[in-house]
Amino acid sequence: MTEECWQLMCGDRLAGTLRMEAIDMFWTDCTFEPGPEWEVLRPLFDASRDAWVRGDREAAMVADHRIRAAGLVLAGSEGGATITDFLIRIHGGKARFRW
Repeated sequence: MTEECWQLMCGDRLAGTLRMEAIDMFWTDCTFEPGPEWEVLRPLFDASRDAWVRGDREAAMVADHRIRAAGLVLAGSEGGATITDFLIRIHGGKARFRW
C-alpha cells in the first residue's frame, strides 16, 4: 500500500511534505516535514495558532485569510489531485487540513 502524501507548494517552491496519518471526520491528520519555503510561511501559521489558542476568533480569521491569500496548493503524490481550496493548520511536525 502506498503512503498518501501531499506537497505543500507556494508557487513552484516547496513549503513542506504532509504524510497522512489518519482521517478524523473532516480533517486529514498528517506528519509535516518542512521544505525550503517553510521559514517564509511559518509566521503565518504561528499567528493563526496563537490567535486560536488565546481565543481571539477575529485575529484567527484574519490569520487564516492570510494563509489562504498566500496561494498555497497541496499537490497529491503519484499523480493525485491537486487541492487548491482547503483550510490547513501546521504546528511543529504535525499538520492537518480539510477541503
